[in-house]
Amino acid sequence: MTSTPLFTIPIPPLGAHPGGAIVATEPAPAVYLLTITSPPDNRLTTASCTAMLDALDRVEFGGYTPGVVVTTSGIDKFYSNGLDLEHALGTEGFLPGVLYKLFNRFLTYPMPTIALLPGHAFAGGLMLAMHHDYRVMNPTKGFACINELDFGVPLKAPMSSIFRLKVPAATYRALVLEAHRFGGAEAVEAGIADRLGGIEAVLALVQERKLTGKAKTGIYGLLKAEMYRESVALLSREGYEEGEVRDRALAEGDERRREEGGRRVAGLRGEGGAKL
Repeated sequence: MTSTPLFTIPIPPLGAHPGGAIVATEPAPAVYLLTITSPPDNRLTTASCTAMLDALDRVEFGGYTPGVVVTTSGIDKFYSNGLDLEHALGTEGFLPGVLYKLFNRFLTYPMPTIALLPGHAFAGGLMLAMHHDYRVMNPTKGFACINELDFGVPLKAPMSSIFRLKVPAATYRALVLEAHRFGGAEAVEAGIADRLGGIEAVLALVQERKLTGKAKTGIYGLLKAEMYRESVALLSREGYEEGEVRDRALAEGDERRREEGGRRVAGLRGEGGAKL
């Protein structure tokens, strides 16, 4: 398929990440395909997230006809493998000022957005895809998964709220409490993805739903901001600060619960001996 080249946004090297680029093309009129290539697995870092924000600005404010934005990966195995945890935890302001800013930009973007997943979308990578309006997934390879359970990192409210808003409760439970890996067909059935296929499936979705015309009235982003206002509020800096207070209170409460539980059990052992 022939695509008209539009622009390239570099992704600078950062730590162990060698850098890369986001290449924008136009595979169909007013369909803007952003291909993200940040080896080895499109981790979400300050460099890659900032490049995505710049690419979204170029499409919106660069004189292009309003249409549809599609993101995909130039790395077949991964859409995105999520956060670089060391970078995320060690970079002051990364969550509210970079990651959540990117999530909110997609969530309220004034044009329809589609995530085309050629491979795995894990943790933050799946969160990024969920902040798009639609998702198209490879039918034969790649999983959608929230695997924080496996490495012992609790989900923060701005990360989890999008799943409450967009997928059925049983899917949310399987994602978060079971770290279940959804393949393409299962992801469609579970409400995570809208259909299976590659760029042809994306273009068919755009045509069937007449998506290129949805942004013309100028209120598409406002409609989404109202539709997803819970997530929009949590993704704001104010929401982040409130969430940090809540997270600390939850962690401290859980620590007290464990200490009190241990003391109670120790007392019961003293009363009842080894029968416990």
